[in-house]
Amino acid sequence: MEHPIRMELTVNDLVPFGAEGDKKSFALTLKRPAWHCWKAGQFVMVRPTSWNSEITWARPFSICRVTSESLVLFFQVVGRGTDLMANLKPGDKVTVWGPLGTHFAMEDKPTLLLAGGIGIAPFAGYMEQHKKPANLSMIFSHRLPSGYYPIETFAQQIEVETFFEQSNDDLPKTLTAIRNKMELMAKNNGLVLACGPMPFLKNIWKNALELNVPTQLSLEQRMACGIGACLGCVATTSDQYPDKEKAGLPVQTCTKGPIFWANELNLDAGSK
Repeated sequence: MEHPIRMELTVNDLVPFGAEGDKKSFALTLKRPAWHCWKAGQFVMVRPTSWNSEITWARPFSICRVTSESLVLFFQVVGRGTDLMANLKPGDKVTVWGPLGTHFAMEDKPTLLLAGGIGIAPFAGYMEQHKKPANLSMIFSHRLPSGYYPIETFAQQIEVETFFEQSNDDLPKTLTAIRNKMELMAKNNGLVLACGPMPFLKNIWKNALELNVPTQLSLEQRMACGIGACLGCVATTSDQYPDKEKAGLPVQTCTKGPIFWANELNLDAGSK
């Protein structure tokens, strides 16, 4: 796997998604880093130089895709850091280190992609890297209108089912569809990959254990360093975690993840 590299990259473009003038979702295109390889599911830590001392810590972003000339990240404005990033302009400088973390499995079998909101980001690169995209299908759950996401890119190449959750009343339909598709994957020796907010992942995790279907989860955790030094992004493992000395204990998501097999995690840890 590529050894993480820290470098300063130039902003090539920042393209907004959604309603005009509504700064919520963006595709940030940076000059391509000097990587030899990367794998879908990995992430980068990003810190615009314009932040100076105003914001101390970098922000983690899934690698959306990498072309011969650029690194593309997809983000939503959810706080102070991403709000400032929404004002980046071509020519601005951004410090990036990566590629970091583990990656999604890529197998020659039916593969279901489950994306919740911004969790759609790493699947763009996954779809491009997959040798048989015809094996892929996706369920996409989102709370902003579909125009705020690059969903059309996926729909042109794979089967996509979308669920616009405007209220809690819409949630049961989404969960039922996910359960039904995961049951199908279990019957057909398939693979399930998921990325999204924790409530979304927790439901998928429970399904995975009940149905005994191979499932990987990409945990969206807050990270400060991205290299395992700050211990601020831990996840609790199960007794099936491969490193028996760490089984049942917290591990760093940034270095041991962000991708974990569902049976290696205990997402109920700390729950009442």
